[in-house]
Amino acid sequence: MPTPSMEDYLERIYKLIDEKGYARVADIAEGLEVHPSSVTKMIQKLDKDNYLIYEKYRGLVLTPKGKRIGKRLVDRHEVLEKFLSMIGVQSGNIYRDVEGIEHHLSQDSMECIEVFIEWMSRHPERVEELKAFKQQLEPEE
Repeated sequence: MPTPSMEDYLERIYKLIDEKGYARVADIAEGLEVHPSSVTKMIQKLDKDNYLIYEKYRGLVLTPKGKRIGKRLVDRHEVLEKFLSMIGVQSGNIYRDVEGIEHHLSQDSMECIEVFIEWMSRHPERVEELKAFKQQLEPEE
């Protein structure tokens, strides 16, 4: 199993390849706000662990294992963003909060969150009820 740090890299690499068709060290470093030398070290580790194939000066490609995990990580991120938005978390907090929790949830928790999102999407009146209830609980300023 990849570490949380490895997951961050795999997720970023997967997204870059999906969006641009390639992932460069500089783009990965910028997206993760780390030094390029850190990216190179992690890419070498991911290559060693068969998540990607890296050739110095030629670039990298995800292996089937790396693609599968990268897609799962991107999907997980999107589900958590949708969930936090649905329950009324302020949009400015969502990305940071997802980054803080995404590596610490079990598959069981993720499946339950997905079921909750699906149920709420089939019952939009419940989403409105939740928003109204939340407003009732908030102290007046």
